[in-house]
Amino acid sequence: MFEHKSKPLLSRAAFIRRLVRHAIIACIIVSAALAIGVLGYHGLAHLSWVDAILNASMILGGMGPVAVLDASASKLFASAYALFSGLVFIAVAGLLFAPIFHRLLHHFHMDDEDGS
Repeated sequence: MFEHKSKPLLSRAAFIRRLVRHAIIACIIVSAALAIGVLGYHGLAHLSWVDAILNASMILGGMGPVAVLDASASKLFASAYALFSGLVFIAVAGLLFAPIFHRLLHHFHMDDEDGS
């Protein structure tokens, strides 16, 4: 996906296109994760659509739940969704920062020189 260390540094325009492409993929992942949360809170916790999106957004954003959940199924979903949201955060952060870190390493030739 990224250029090899023996290749020249990507042009600024190509690098910006790469960043935009990664940001679009990140937005798709976050949207899918939010949809899972909204559907789960609406279906299992019987929250209204607005409350479901609020709760899912707060969990996905790392802020914590808003609504009080009474049923065991909704509590189990909220627990699983919170763990899932943490993994989504890590994956999206890696996706967004990978091109930047690669460019820095490529620019400063910090890759291993012996080819291993």
